[in-house]
Amino acid sequence: MTPVSSHSPHGQSPLRTVQVLGGGNARSSAHVRSLASGLVARGVRVTVCAPVDADRTYDFSGAGAEHVHVPRSSDPGAVAALRAACADADLVHAHGLHASFRAVLALSGRRTPLVVTWHDRAHAEGARAHLVRLLERRVVKAASVVLGASSALVDRARATGARDARLAAVALPGIRKAVRLEDPDRLRPKVRAELGATGRPLLMAVGSLDSHRGYDTLLDASRAWRGLDPVPLVVIAGEGPLRTELQRRIEDEGLPVRLIGRRDDVTELLAAADLALLSSSWESRSVLAQEALHARVPLVATEVGSMPELVGDAAELVPYGDAEALAESVVRLLGDPERCEELRAKGVRQAATWPSEDETVAQVLSVYDELTQPRPLI
Repeated sequence: MTPVSSHSPHGQSPLRTVQVLGGGNARSSAHVRSLASGLVARGVRVTVCAPVDADRTYDFSGAGAEHVHVPRSSDPGAVAALRAACADADLVHAHGLHASFRAVLALSGRRTPLVVTWHDRAHAEGARAHLVRLLERRVVKAASVVLGASSALVDRARATGARDARLAAVALPGIRKAVRLEDPDRLRPKVRAELGATGRPLLMAVGSLDSHRGYDTLLDASRAWRGLDPVPLVVIAGEGPLRTELQRRIEDEGLPVRLIGRRDDVTELLAAADLALLSSSWESRSVLAQEALHARVPLVATEVGSMPELVGDAAELVPYGDAEALAESVVRLLGDPERCEELRAKGVRQAATWPSEDETVAQVLSVYDELTQPRPLI
């Protein structure tokens, strides 16, 4: 491989990068779409290796990248397809643990630099947790640079054996602030009516119905809100394996909670809410937290992972698994409009400190240049 400049000076070929996705994570897929667009605009050739349905959803081709279908990790042909796609790459950039592991296998025996971005921690228990740790060790030892979306992920990469782990500038692509919504004053009552929250507070949670989301605690807390007048409605947008179990609890205990499944209008739903709730056991750069602060919606979240780093003093933070603390914080905010307004103002200021998409692309490009430029002889 002959190192070339990503800025394509006269007489040199443009840098060719391959972005590798696992196929299921919306956060990393949206990040790669944004990254591909920014890199192409700066003269970099970009190939995105991802399942074909990911290209249909995120339109990598529309960003100017070449899309190569690579099956999901469970498909035995995935590594072979990826190896072929990376044949003449100057650099490979993989996103997420499973995509990174496949990239390591595909690059075996080659000297192509590998950059890995960890957007979140892999959630696993029991024997699977041991497997995850083995995969993490294999990946970080093979990677030239590991970029972590939070300080906690950088620390985890270093503890696992990464030779070079850095904090990544990761923007939330495509964020639509509340002011950009079409006629938000008219839209808000329409959305609230659809959800059944006319004349009552609307509390919004978003995320897959998995155990690490802490929805059991959220349901426990909702029992305390039944005594309020009017009774707040909790709406959870997301789908997952715990749906049946959660729905049974909601019905058996008469809880003021609605499960509305996966939605593609979360920005509109959130803008209509009085509060946003996040009850997870772990978070890196929570999409819900970022969207809530952008939309000026007060947030109550668990004080876990990188949440304090992300939101600063612009949210109410409570211990994970503490239903009483969560319930009390919500009740307090619903009765304190001045505190809510203070959180809205702090949220806008905090959001302004997060990296932009241009800054994200610039950081990644500097890493690429560092790894592909010729080094002077000593």
